[in-house]
Amino acid sequence: MTTKRLHRSDTNKVLCGVIGGVGEYFDIDPTIIRLGYIIIAVMTGFGPAVIAYFIAVIIVPKKYHSHEHREPQHDEKKGE
Repeated sequence: MTTKRLHRSDTNKVLCGVIGGVGEYFDIDPTIIRLGYIIIAVMTGFGPAVIAYFIAVIIVPKKYHSHEHREPQHDEKKGE
């Protein structure tokens, strides 16, 4: 059983991947979330939105790939 976790996207990112990760988590097109984020940023005067984004960059972890920490496998042929 796999659990669903929020992470920063490594494939769908414009700046740091936070909004792409939120889109992947909720199965929503990140472009829609980005448009909503821009609208909120304009309405609140960019400062709070920029601060919130960079706090999210610090808090939300990067996506962990299980293949990143594997031991290298060697194909050794016997008799050579």
